[in-house]
Amino acid sequence: MAIQVNRRIRFATELEHARTKRRMRIKPGRERSERGWFWQSSRESTGRVAVACGWKTIFGSRMRGIRNFARIRMILGWRVPPAKRDKDLTTPATNVNPTSSLDPRLIDKILAAVREVEIIAMACEVINIQSPTGEELQMAEYMRGAFQQVGLNVTWQEVEEGRANVVGRWTGTGDGKNLMFNGHMDTSNTGREEFLTGIGYKPHAVVKDGAIYGLGIYNMKGALVCYTQALKALQRAGVKLKGDVIIAAVAGEIEKTQWGEYQGREYRGYGYGTHYLVNHGVLPDMCILGEPTDMHVVLEHFGSMWVRISCTGIYVHTAFCEGREEMNSIRRMHKLMETIMQWSAAWETKAAHGGKKAVVNLGGIRGGHAWRASRTPEKTDVFLDVRVPPTIPMSEARRDIQAVFLDLEKKHPDWGLEFETYVSVPGARVSQEHPMIRAIDASHERVMGQRPEREVVTWCSDASVLSRYGIETVNYGPSSGPRDAEGEKVHIKTLVDITKIYALIAAELCGAQ
Repeated sequence: MAIQVNRRIRFATELEHARTKRRMRIKPGRERSERGWFWQSSRESTGRVAVACGWKTIFGSRMRGIRNFARIRMILGWRVPPAKRDKDLTTPATNVNPTSSLDPRLIDKILAAVREVEIIAMACEVINIQSPTGEELQMAEYMRGAFQQVGLNVTWQEVEEGRANVVGRWTGTGDGKNLMFNGHMDTSNTGREEFLTGIGYKPHAVVKDGAIYGLGIYNMKGALVCYTQALKALQRAGVKLKGDVIIAAVAGEIEKTQWGEYQGREYRGYGYGTHYLVNHGVLPDMCILGEPTDMHVVLEHFGSMWVRISCTGIYVHTAFCEGREEMNSIRRMHKLMETIMQWSAAWETKAAHGGKKAVVNLGGIRGGHAWRASRTPEKTDVFLDVRVPPTIPMSEARRDIQAVFLDLEKKHPDWGLEFETYVSVPGARVSQEHPMIRAIDASHERVMGQRPEREVVTWCSDASVLSRYGIETVNYGPSSGPRDAEGEKVHIKTLVDITKIYALIAAELCGAQ
């Protein structure tokens, strides 16, 4: 790996120093906080990413012998014999699943080829690259380099100025099925939000308590790391494939859209990159999305419809609004909301699916002018996010809420009511009997000792796009463990386990030899 140690932090170079209580020196002002050591990256003239880390957060409270010292040597780029790396970083395979078509010896060889240290290093590198929606270019360049290091054939898709998809392809012999691992590079937040103060909301990796914190690691840069490391493991194991394995790192998946004055690439999400991907020739037989499913198999997820309902009022100075209070657009909307909320409650129950309610979120409301509260608001808008199960067509869901609007319009013909749907992303589902699901079950059981749970979720993914192109798609990805106020995190063990599972899935579905 092209990993260098940041000059701000230096490891001791002698073994006796590694046994002392402090094994690294930090420049004045860089003290270890209770949050753990920060990982930092910097671009140097070579174009390589330099990584700095705290020993305690990775290797435990005390250094124990050559095994842990070997890990430090690997991070520093010092040569470590392959046998020692394998012995140090590999958990023996257990619970052989008879449903797998792979040779047990090949399975063990693949699992032994997964490198925990490389997973940690890459995870920290991708966190340190800020990539909110519309600003994915630097992350795309990093992924292109990562794919090239693995030896994949790389395709660069410029989605628009400053944004790109990167596709890495391991070409098989041509007589097998083609599998795509798809993951978005844009993050849920920008990292610049002042109200999000936890370490997991910032684009600076922190390793703490066996987990990696940082913006995007959970949703879903961690999956991109696991995809890449899984293919590296297959190559180390000397695997040959019949079918192709594709990794697609895409822009613009986060649930955002353009509306009104909110225009520009930072608002173009909701499958923007994956639409471009499949419209321009990337058409595998099946796809795994490593969205953070807590290692559950998500066979179905809801779709999403965004609705705007508006009403108008008069624009008049406060001094002259006496007796005209009911012509205030905010007051009018307050009355309308009673009916809208009644519909919402009924919809959540009526459209429930898979044990989940069809949630309706009152996502926004705006009216009037904060800088001129001496005037009544001439217009008020409310914005709803209506979740729609994959069993109900989006057009049917639209008619359902539009019927409520039409009733309100009849009751209040002079209120200037308006109705608009401005997002319509359908749900997605995949058959329980698909070979991809069986491969996930077998691979998960091999690594984890039991079959994965099934789940229906109310969030959306790019499966909505892919399934419309006939690409069978399932969501199956890492877990963060219990949620906390620190923000995004993924446990290191989970990343290692998922990497092993992805490697076995690819080997199974693409005909490993």
